[in-house]
Amino acid sequence: MAVFKRSKTSATGFDWAGFLWLFVFFWYFSGITQLLIQLTGTSGFTGFRQAFVMSAVWLAPMLLFPKRTRLLSALIGIVLWACSMASLGYFFIYQQEFSQSVIFIMFESNISEAGEYMTQYFAWWMVAAFLAHTLFAYFLWTRLRPVYLPRGQALVAATAIIIAVVGYPLIKQTARTGSLAGGFEKFETRIEPAVPWQMAVAYHRYLDTLAGMQDMLHSASKIAPLKNLQSADADKPQTLVLVIGESTNRQRMSLYGYDRQTTPELDKLKDQLAVFNNVITPRPYTIEALQQVLTFADEENPDLYLSTPSLVSMMKQAGYKTFWITNQQTMTKRNTMLTTFSEQADEQVYLNNNRNQNAAQYDGDVIAPFNKALGDAAPRKLIVVHLLGTHMSYQYRYPPTFDKFKDRNGVPPGVHDDEVPTYNSYDNAVLYNDFVVSSLIKDYAKSDPNGFLLYLSDHGEDVFDSVGHKTLGRNESKPTAPMYTIPFMAWASPKWRETHDWNFAADLSRPYSSSHLIHTWADLAGLSFDELDRSKSLVSDSFTPRPLMIGNPYESKQRPLIDFSLIKPKNPVLPEPAVVKQ
Repeated sequence: MAVFKRSKTSATGFDWAGFLWLFVFFWYFSGITQLLIQLTGTSGFTGFRQAFVMSAVWLAPMLLFPKRTRLLSALIGIVLWACSMASLGYFFIYQQEFSQSVIFIMFESNISEAGEYMTQYFAWWMVAAFLAHTLFAYFLWTRLRPVYLPRGQALVAATAIIIAVVGYPLIKQTARTGSLAGGFEKFETRIEPAVPWQMAVAYHRYLDTLAGMQDMLHSASKIAPLKNLQSADADKPQTLVLVIGESTNRQRMSLYGYDRQTTPELDKLKDQLAVFNNVITPRPYTIEALQQVLTFADEENPDLYLSTPSLVSMMKQAGYKTFWITNQQTMTKRNTMLTTFSEQADEQVYLNNNRNQNAAQYDGDVIAPFNKALGDAAPRKLIVVHLLGTHMSYQYRYPPTFDKFKDRNGVPPGVHDDEVPTYNSYDNAVLYNDFVVSSLIKDYAKSDPNGFLLYLSDHGEDVFDSVGHKTLGRNESKPTAPMYTIPFMAWASPKWRETHDWNFAADLSRPYSSSHLIHTWADLAGLSFDELDRSKSLVSDSFTPRPLMIGNPYESKQRPLIDFSLIKPKNPVLPEPAVVKQ
C-alpha cells in the first residue's frame, strides 16, 4: 500500500512540483488527443488551448481535500480515462475530433453496422496504443502527492480556480449574448474539447438538436404532396444525381475562364457538359441558400420551405429511392436544417463528424458511398451528394498532393504578400474540388446510367477577388459578386440524350437564380405537377428572365433586396458557352 510523503515545498512554502504533477495528470486525458490533432494538422489550436484551461478545474478538489488526493484523483482519473479512450479511439479511426455528430451516428447505427466498422477499421497497433495510453496515465498517477495549503488559503485558491475556469467565462458569455441560455451555449463550446465534458456536451447538444430536427421532420411529414404529379418516364429505370458544392466561386475555375488551371479535369470534360455561366445564389450562406435551392422557397417567398415539399420529397413522391451522402457536419445547431433534409431521404451516409469546420476533412470520402449507391438494386434512384467543397479554412480542404499553387504566379498584383497563402490555398481547394466532382461524373458514366448529374455550389466565396482585394469570406451586408457567382453544370448519359432534348446551347447564358432550382430539376427529370412553374426553369422554352435578387428577405423592410446586376462585374471573364455534343 502506497504511503504519501510530506510534500516538498519551495522557498515560498508551496509545493509547485506536486501541483504541476496534478495538473499534468488531469490535462493528459484531454491533451493527448488534442496534441495528436495539432501534430497531424487536423484542426486549429483553439481546442488544444481550451482543453488546457479546462483541465485546471480538477485542481480545486485536490487543494480542498489533500489527504484524499490519491483516492479522488483515481476516481476522477478513471472517468477521464474512459472518456479519453473513446475520443482517442475515434481519432485513430477517423482522424476527427469527437462531437455530437458522432453520438448521432452511434444512435443511427445498429449492432451489425457497428460490427462492420470494427472489422474494417480495427488494427493491431490500436491495442498497443491504448495500452501505452493507459500505462502512461497510471505512471502519472503514481507521481501524484498531496499539496497542502492552510485551510483558508486552500479555499481561496480553489474558489479562484473555479471562478477563473468556469465563473468568469460563463458570466462573460452571458453578458455578450444577453441571456443565460446563450451564455451557457457559448460556454459549452469552450469546455467541449476537454474530457469528460466532450461527451456530456456532445450528448446534451445531440438531444437538443435531435428535438429540433424531429420537430422539423414532423412538420415536413404534414406537408401535402404535390398535386397531380406525373413522371414522363415512370416505367423506365433511372438514376439521377444532384451534387451540391460549398463556397465555390466560379470566377476561380479555369472552366469559367480563370487564368490558373484550377479545374483541369472538368476542362477535359467540357465538351460533354452543359456549363451555365450566369447563375447566382440568392444568399451567401449554406443553410439560408439551401432553404431556397432545395424547396419552392425563394427571395419573394422565403418561408415556403416550411409548407411545401423539398426536392427529396418530390422525388420520393415520383417513385425514386433517395440517397443523401454528405461530407458536411452532421449534427450541429447550425446544421439542423441540412440534417432534416437528409433525413427525408431513404438512406443517409454521414461522413463528417468533426466538432468544427476548421478541421481536415476531404471530399474524396464521398466517392466510395456514391459508387455503393449507384450499385443499389432500386430501378429509380436519386442520389444527393453534399460536398464540403472549398469551405473555409481552405488549407483543410485538400490533401498535400494538391498543394499546387504556392507562389505569386497568377495572383493579382493588389493581393498583399501576407494574403497570398490564403489566396493560393483557395485555388488548391478548387483544384481538389475539380478532382472530386470530375470523379463523380466519371464514376457515374461508368455505371452506364439512364439519367443526368447536375452540379452547383450553394454559394460563392470572396477570397481577395473584389476591387481592392480586401474581402475574405462572405458578408451579406456588404455583398460582392464572388459571394454569389456559382458554378452550375450538367452531364447526361448517352441513354438519356437518346430520349431527351439535351441541347442547351441557347440557354447557357440565361440569368438565373438557384433559388428556382426545383423547377429546373423537375423539368429536367420529366416531372409535371400543378405547382411547377416552367417560367422558372432554366432549360424551358417558357423561361422568363427575372431580376436576380439577393439579400436577406427577412430584413427587406430595413434593408431592401439588391438586384445582383448592381454589383455584377462590368467585364466578367466568361468562356464561350459550352456546346454539348449530341
